[in-house]
Amino acid sequence: MRLDKYLKNSRIIKRRTVAKEACEAGRIQVNGKVAKPGVELRTGDEIVITFGNSTMKVRVEELIESPRKEDAEKMYTVIQ
Repeated sequence: MRLDKYLKNSRIIKRRTVAKEACEAGRIQVNGKVAKPGVELRTGDEIVITFGNSTMKVRVEELIESPRKEDAEKMYTVIQ
């Protein structure tokens, strides 16, 4: 699944266009490398998202194409 779509489906970022812009600005890393919106994710990948002064680190647990609200929380685990 694409990174921008994953961020939207997991509800980490509310809109796919905002997720795409964050990737293009270099604020999102996957496994320690700055990621583009089209990066394909796999379970176990680690994503680091920088929001202003704060940083969020999550591990990909599941890839669900159209999750319900309850299932979106199961898609990732917050590490930091």
